[in-house]
Amino acid sequence: MSLRLGRSPGASPSVAASTLLSASLKNLPFTSVQRQFPGKRSKPSPSFVTNPEWGPSRCSQSANSETAECRVSEDFCLRFLSHCNSKSLKGGISVHSSVIKLGVSDNLFLNNNLLSLYSKCLGADEARNLFDELPERDVVSWTGIISAYARERNDEEAMEFFYRMVASGVVPNDFTFSSVLRSCCALGEFEAGACIHAQIIKRGFGFNPVLASALVEFYSNCDKLVEAFNSFQEISDRDTVSWTSAISCFCRAQEWTPAVSLYIRMIEEGTSPNEFTFVKLLMAASFLSLHYGKLLHAHIILWGVKLNIILKTALVDMYSKYKRMGNAVRVLNLTPETDVMLWTALISGYTQASDFEGALGAFSRMEQAGVSPNSFAFSSILNACSSVQAVKLGKQIHSRVIRLGLERDVSVGNALVDLYAKISSTVLEEPLRIFEGIAAPNVISWTSLIAGYAQHGLAQEAFEALVDMQVSGIRPNSYTISSVLKSCRTTEAVNQVGKLHAYVVKTNVDSDISVGNCLVDVYARLGRVAEASNVMETMSRTDMITYTNLAAGMNQMGHHEMALNIFLQMRERDVKMDDFVLASFLSAAANMGAMEPGRQLHCYALTSGLINSPSVLNSLVDMYGKCGSVREAQRAFSEIPDPTEVTWNGLISGLASHGFFSRALSSFEDMRLSGTEPDGITFLLVLFACSHGGLPDLGLEYFDSMEQTYGITPQIDHYVCLVDLLGRAGRLDEAVGVVETMPFHPDALVYKTLLSSCKIHRNLALGEELARRALECDPTDPAIYIMLANIYDGAGKLEFGVQIRQTMRDRGLRKTPGQSWIEVKNKVYSFTAGDRRNPQTDEVHEKLESLKRKIRSLGRPYSESAGSAYHSEKLAVAFGLLNTPSTAPMRIMKNIRICEECHDFVKLVSLAVDREIVVRDNNRFHSFHGGDCSCRGYW
Repeated sequence: MSLRLGRSPGASPSVAASTLLSASLKNLPFTSVQRQFPGKRSKPSPSFVTNPEWGPSRCSQSANSETAECRVSEDFCLRFLSHCNSKSLKGGISVHSSVIKLGVSDNLFLNNNLLSLYSKCLGADEARNLFDELPERDVVSWTGIISAYARERNDEEAMEFFYRMVASGVVPNDFTFSSVLRSCCALGEFEAGACIHAQIIKRGFGFNPVLASALVEFYSNCDKLVEAFNSFQEISDRDTVSWTSAISCFCRAQEWTPAVSLYIRMIEEGTSPNEFTFVKLLMAASFLSLHYGKLLHAHIILWGVKLNIILKTALVDMYSKYKRMGNAVRVLNLTPETDVMLWTALISGYTQASDFEGALGAFSRMEQAGVSPNSFAFSSILNACSSVQAVKLGKQIHSRVIRLGLERDVSVGNALVDLYAKISSTVLEEPLRIFEGIAAPNVISWTSLIAGYAQHGLAQEAFEALVDMQVSGIRPNSYTISSVLKSCRTTEAVNQVGKLHAYVVKTNVDSDISVGNCLVDVYARLGRVAEASNVMETMSRTDMITYTNLAAGMNQMGHHEMALNIFLQMRERDVKMDDFVLASFLSAAANMGAMEPGRQLHCYALTSGLINSPSVLNSLVDMYGKCGSVREAQRAFSEIPDPTEVTWNGLISGLASHGFFSRALSSFEDMRLSGTEPDGITFLLVLFACSHGGLPDLGLEYFDSMEQTYGITPQIDHYVCLVDLLGRAGRLDEAVGVVETMPFHPDALVYKTLLSSCKIHRNLALGEELARRALECDPTDPAIYIMLANIYDGAGKLEFGVQIRQTMRDRGLRKTPGQSWIEVKNKVYSFTAGDRRNPQTDEVHEKLESLKRKIRSLGRPYSESAGSAYHSEKLAVAFGLLNTPSTAPMRIMKNIRICEECHDFVKLVSLAVDREIVVRDNNRFHSFHGGDCSCRGYW
């Protein structure tokens, strides 16, 4: 708004001024204006043109009077403008026309006041129109227009006017530099800001506290922490603003501890903090500890700082970060003043604390308080809905979002994509539709979509979305890459993992520990243990999750000894463990049957305070049970106050696998009486106990009770156990009936299970038919050929047995080589038939021959074939007798089922040397003592 009004001929200047001012004063309390500007009112001057009686002297007198009155009006305009400026009153702009009519538009002081009022009331562009018409400009004029643009965040224009000012020869003052530094800070113009810093020093403003604070903020925004702190150090008389700027600088750089240390120095030097100081410090406390946050809250009270809405929000946010929602609510209720940001902080806190009902309640209370949700509040409550899978409520919130026109908002859109991705079953049409409707998708939008694909195992779609994301010009972050890696669950995804790994290395994203952990995890899950280990070795920083992922992968691939070595690495590198990783190591010890490492892990659980973890206690029950110590498994079970179905399953498994079938079934009944509901795994164990304990009728009752009593639908594994139960009992016809009537298509395992029973009961005809069907399902399984050959051998048709074995070799199939392990003095030794790598091989063979002679001297019948003379379990037994105390029980692990000849051999050795020998094969435990076995020949 720019006025160019000429003076009306014949009109008195004072009359014109009074007329124009009266219009402006109508909107003001006139009495207050009179009090502030006392003076005589201008009287209308008689026209000397129309009065013939006036002579020259009277004209001169009139002119002097007019000049005096003009000065009074000019002074009045100035005072009135100052009043309007102080209160940003838009009506004061009307004075501009008076200034022009009075002919005082060349008054620089008056013009600068007008320029300030224009910028405050009408904006920088209107102020610029006035600025361009000014006949004269000084440093105040230039600073006024620069600060006007800086206030409106139009920093490019502010900088442009600054350069024009310098080119015009006007020297900037401290206020000019302060405004320009704010623009440099907003634009991130480090070079320009550094030059202005040099000018500040050159002009002698280096010790100005306002400029120093602006310099601290500028350097901090440009990530120049050292320069920012140096600028702060140069301030001789630091005030609250200076200290707060320095604290804010460290907070922006996420240097939380120095920020708090600076606050302590501030207090020691006698400077009082204000609410803005505490807002920044509470941000630091959110990343340090709750203790710091509580101390700062106490300081707010001690200093008597007013709890305004901004400080309240910071306190609520701090308590919410530590999931202290009770404290957060109490802070919210301290004063009645609330706004949408405060409620949003509370809702977000409930969501982060996984108290989703609390989040929904806070959202409801916010609306009852009359506060309308914004996009951030909607995104927070939608995140709560997605976390609890509240589909109906989420859709209701979605409808409100649509009514308010916020669906295209990026934060709301991201939350909706995440919600529908989590509640969708397989097809992600709705999340994709919402994503495509977002006005400007950001990295979170793309990552939410990719995470949805990953959640449903859609690796190809996730990978394609990643490519589209890069094509759109948005660079993936570490969470994006991690999400894509999590979608790679099958071996077909190995090539994609390799490409992602290459991208990670190329873009240096591997510096993020979460990406490294995901790479370790995906390589381990895909069986690439060597690649997983290499990734871990190249990571600049590792944590507990890194080692947990690698250990879990090694366990999955059967590399249990390597998994236990990771435990030693973590101890050497002082990496803290949690109950989950400790349970993984206990699982490795259990699968190896390594009692001593398991006991060491038990000791670590005690010393580290993890012994009370349910997962650790369950793993201890499982470990001792699988390592052959039922007594210690029962002791570990007794220490669990509230056993779950997992705990009971571990105990029943240990008892059943050791041949204590009655105790296993009794434990099942105890489980039922305790109120713990059995699951599908429980019934697998119960059917195993009945099968190996020779209790077919009881097993059938348990099988029927699964669905009738407990509502558990039997799966194919349960039918395999039922077939084994009937087959071992010789009820082959019933077993065949189960195979033909079960609601699943029989696979090779079902036929192999019944084929094994045919070998026991020498049913050649049925065995041939079952072998044929099994080979139709899996012609590459060598176990089928071996069982059929053994059936022929048992039926006296040795030539057919030889022919079957030759067919297997012709097809390139090889039997899984038998391997046995024995633990001696905390070291595990491995044996394979015919392997002579053990340094005591000759002594072991001599010991074997000695044992065979001793067995024969007992008069007990024993015979062996040439092929079983040096089976791995025999070698392990001989090695154990050479290297273990004569009274200690020996524990041997075997990867396949122990053969009949070796079973008889170990049974007789236990009698000959009077030792307890425990052999765990891939099916169960055999506890040999005094010439008997716990399996009673029923294995």
